[in-house]
Amino acid sequence: MTLTVNKPLTITEAIESRRSIRKFVQEPMDQADLHEILRLASLAPSAWNAQTWRFAVVQDPAIKEQLREAAYGQGQLTSAPAVIVVYSDMEDTLNTVEETAHPGMGEAGRTGQRNTFNNAFGAQEVAQRGQWGLTQANIAFGFLMLAARGLGYDTVPMLGFNPEKVKEILGLPQHVQFAGLLPIGKRAEDGFPHHRHSVERITKFY
Repeated sequence: MTLTVNKPLTITEAIESRRSIRKFVQEPMDQADLHEILRLASLAPSAWNAQTWRFAVVQDPAIKEQLREAAYGQGQLTSAPAVIVVYSDMEDTLNTVEETAHPGMGEAGRTGQRNTFNNAFGAQEVAQRGQWGLTQANIAFGFLMLAARGLGYDTVPMLGFNPEKVKEILGLPQHVQFAGLLPIGKRAEDGFPHHRHSVERITKFY
């Protein structure tokens, strides 16, 4: 199902027309579209409104080439006009947790948010609470792919890379955890159609 997008797709159209694309049209990303895709992804839900996800947007060709080397030579990283690195920073979340309390809850909400997170994660090791943060960032990763497709762009989710090298390239803290790399642009190929299990194969009804 290939769609030429002149207006935003419905969520159904975005899901059904999404493909994993590895060859992209060689043109820069429209920066307003890129910002809107990130804005939409940031509306993803998270437990306690933690919003543990962070985005690093790479458009510099030299840095994309470094990411390609860190991803064992996978060409989609340099074919795409932009690469969005999605990661979780649970330590930043904890340090600024009051920012995630809804303003409508007032100072009591800010205090309650701090107490909730201190009680839930204060005694955990950095890696353990970082893993929880990653579960929330993965939700935003899914939203990001659908937001991109909804505006006529294509992506391919990537987990095949050396995380330590990516941290070094981007100057990220050692404690962050990656949801994935996401090359994004306009497709230069249609990709394979969906091949999925039936609902009956993967579902139990009770």
